[in-house]
Amino acid sequence: MKKKYDVIRFILKCTLIPASAIAIVCTMNHSYKKIDAQKYQDILKFDRIDHGYWEIRVGNLGSSHGAYDFVYDDILNQGFNCFNFANTSQSFDYDYAILKQYGQYMVKGKSVLFIPVSYFSFNNEVVNETEAQAMSLRYYHFLSPENIPDYDPYIDLITNRLPILSAGEDILQLFPNLNPALIAHAAGNGIDTEEFARRAKERYSRHFDNKEEYFMPQRIEELYRIIDYCKQNEITPVLITTPFSKYYRDLISQEFLQEFQETVTKISSDTGVVYYDYSNDERFRENLQFFSDSDHLNAEGAAYFMEVLIAELPELERYR
Repeated sequence: MKKKYDVIRFILKCTLIPASAIAIVCTMNHSYKKIDAQKYQDILKFDRIDHGYWEIRVGNLGSSHGAYDFVYDDILNQGFNCFNFANTSQSFDYDYAILKQYGQYMVKGKSVLFIPVSYFSFNNEVVNETEAQAMSLRYYHFLSPENIPDYDPYIDLITNRLPILSAGEDILQLFPNLNPALIAHAAGNGIDTEEFARRAKERYSRHFDNKEEYFMPQRIEELYRIIDYCKQNEITPVLITTPFSKYYRDLISQEFLQEFQETVTKISSDTGVVYYDYSNDERFRENLQFFSDSDHLNAEGAAYFMEVLIAELPELERYR
């Protein structure tokens, strides 16, 4: 009889302990999902497309230079749909993935797609593999598995189903008393030029230091694929480099600038796609009031940049 009870107790332990652990994990996961969602506020814009936002006439891909430097208020006010597909640190392979999923909403024969070409575009803006993996998680929230580069079912599970398993230090946010206070101090208005120059060097270091190769064949091929997609779907692609302040642009070596120009010019020539270079434009170069930092426009600068594009680019002539 004692052996019988021992077996029952053993079975109960084997059942209840895992069940309790699963219950705790599921309860914490439910609470953590709300915290996790806050990290992905910038991709909520894609819900607009998934819920019927279609017939896009003007749009852009790109990393942060696309995300922050393109605003379409003037065109939207004319009744035309526009969309900014860019995300911070987004590389050409994810640009292409997004285009495969959402390119169907661009109006065939009547739409323009800006493809920003930044100085780090043919390499990676992310500085290490850990950052690259962290950035890739956001795409599991809005792209279909077949469109996600190097799709991993396990990452899908811990991203969309059980994010608590990949919470890391963020799990401390479930326990406010244990969560260290991290206060971000935004830069104030009227930043002095010395501070601006210092931050420019930080941006330069992020984009250029410890990079084995600035022009990866893989990235170049991905840009060709994006252009091919546009042509096959009757979308007008436009290559463009957005404005930079002199504090960032002047740090770039002439040797790099020459190779960059040759690379983009060859792609432009091979594909017949026009390329516009605003990286050293005098209207922006020394006007720091247009910049949030050395290589990103602020809201005022982005609005002015779009005014310039509408006034100068024949591809946007219909929106003047």
